[in-house]
Amino acid sequence: MRNRDKVRYQLFLEPRLADRLEELAARPGVARSDILVEALDAWLTRQGGHDLDERFGVRLDRMSRSLGRAERDIQVLLESLSLFVHYQFCLNAQIPEPDAAARAVGRDRFQKFIDQIGRRMAAGADSDASIAEAAA
Repeated sequence: MRNRDKVRYQLFLEPRLADRLEELAARPGVARSDILVEALDAWLTRQGGHDLDERFGVRLDRMSRSLGRAERDIQVLLESLSLFVHYQFCLNAQIPEPDAAARAVGRDRFQKFIDQIGRRMAAGADSDASIAEAAA
């Protein structure tokens, strides 16, 4: 770009900044105005990014908190379901007393249930069949 296509500005720098600018411009092929243009462009770009953070940051934070709560609730729900199913298979086994044999039957049923759920999740099949049918 030619100089007549540019706008000229005059600015005053503190001595420490002027010294740093002179050090950078001492390298071959580097002009002071190029350094200042790049620095100003970077600063303005960073300010634009800050505006985006101000504009969308609150909304993204709110969405993040909401997703965190949903994830926590799902984890609690899954753990509760797992404990309930385990309780049903172990304590309500069709053996009169929940002895070692009943616990073994319950563990076997629970493992079959988990295996079937794992197969369905691996297959990715969204069927209308209920989890109860998977346990049968």
